[in-house]
Amino acid sequence: MLLTLLSWVLQPGNAAEPARHLPDIVYARVDGRALALDLHLPAGVAHPPLVVYLHGGAWRDGDKAQYPEFLVASGYAVASVNFTSSKDARFPACVQDIKAAVRFLRAKTKEYGYRTGRIAIAGSSSGGHLAALVGTTNGLAELEGTEGEYLRESSAVQAIVSWYGASNFTTILAQSTPFGLNVREPALKQLLGGLPDEVPALAKLASPVGHVGAGDPPAILLHGDQDRQMPVNQLLELEAAYRRARLSIETMIVDGAGHGEKVFNAGEPAERVVAFLRRTIGQ
Repeated sequence: MLLTLLSWVLQPGNAAEPARHLPDIVYARVDGRALALDLHLPAGVAHPPLVVYLHGGAWRDGDKAQYPEFLVASGYAVASVNFTSSKDARFPACVQDIKAAVRFLRAKTKEYGYRTGRIAIAGSSSGGHLAALVGTTNGLAELEGTEGEYLRESSAVQAIVSWYGASNFTTILAQSTPFGLNVREPALKQLLGGLPDEVPALAKLASPVGHVGAGDPPAILLHGDQDRQMPVNQLLELEAAYRRARLSIETMIVDGAGHGEKVFNAGEPAERVVAFLRRTIGQ
């Protein structure tokens, strides 16, 4: 039923008006640099629920131009956020940026017309890690930061979607394939200023599994069983932490899928995400 509905929504010509795409909205300035997001508003939906999306790229690359178009086609507003690259500043700068973006988006709800009573945060790869971290650290002073003009607004989110993201920096290297290590070691050095065992306190602070506790939002985690870059054990660790805390968690391990493949944005993976969002933030 859901797949049929999703297929209908994706067909051109079913909406009374086209989707709107509002690029390069500045949400904060840091050290003279403008931080921006792109806002994608779905066709024919007066007050859509909001999903904040975080791109992948090993915390140093990627861009807000990457976003899950199927969510917009399914009736969700998507704010795709650029944040400080690890080439420009170490953790937790990127997380503080994202929390500033959530506060900004809440402050602008009347201006743009989306709903912010319940916000989902989503991300792919390194963006999936950041989505899980932002979602499990609502109100944590060390990560909130003081960026932007809307510090009285909440940065809390009410649902998490993570596509093949990391969850525990203290175990990830031991779980990684040689291929994964070639990607992950330089990326973590740049993000944290050293490998996890060299900066253990920072690695722990950056690991969502260490923050899971009462009141955290429901989550859905998706991963491929042929992912050579991100260990599938990272999904299992976050799932276990959620279950220990008796929180709502849903997982999907996709047979034959590698890292970042298009299969995650179509078919059953896409319909599972849409169903999760309908349950958690509405339609």
